[in-house]
Amino acid sequence: MSKKTCKYLCGIDEVGRGPIAGPVTVGLVLYQKNISRLFSKIPLLDSKKLSPQKRRDIVKLLQGWKKEGKIFFTTTSISAKDIDRIGISKAIQKALNKNLSRIEVNPKDVLVVLDGGLHAPSEYIYQETIIKGDTKNRAIAFASIMAKVTRDNYMELQSERYPEYNFAQHKGYGTKDHYKTIKKHGICALHRKSFLRNLSLK
Repeated sequence: MSKKTCKYLCGIDEVGRGPIAGPVTVGLVLYQKNISRLFSKIPLLDSKKLSPQKRRDIVKLLQGWKKEGKIFFTTTSISAKDIDRIGISKAIQKALNKNLSRIEVNPKDVLVVLDGGLHAPSEYIYQETIIKGDTKNRAIAFASIMAKVTRDNYMELQSERYPEYNFAQHKGYGTKDHYKTIKKHGICALHRKSFLRNLSLK
């Protein structure tokens, strides 16, 4: 067995490393290499550059293929509280490992492709890190879209719970308006305190 002869392709990407509020979310998509032609019409673009509607459309396609047993996908989110406790890098790794624990195939049959600086556990002997992988590899692109839609949906729900912070608009990223809101209302349970240590609330 080698990278080329692996039966399965598994793409992994994270969304939400940089925001000052909300979880970090890791997406995973797994499918047999021999069905990759199914996906040829879906554009290979950074998930952030696709419109929200286009991302939702792709997720619907993925959900349909999952029901048909053609692909498997999952996401894991780690809360702001846990990010503060263990740090963002460990939080991402924890989510990544949890996703991989849900796939029911032999690690030796899987080529894991990951975006940026991500790494799978050592039992996945065939793995490849690809810089800007969501624009170069379809499995990573799908994982990125799943993670982004999952996280965005969560932040939109939280916007109803904390309307003064307008999470539906900025999704927890450190925009000028978001910082203004924090200075006015203080931080809430969704904020990553470790990312705001140097913020003056005066």
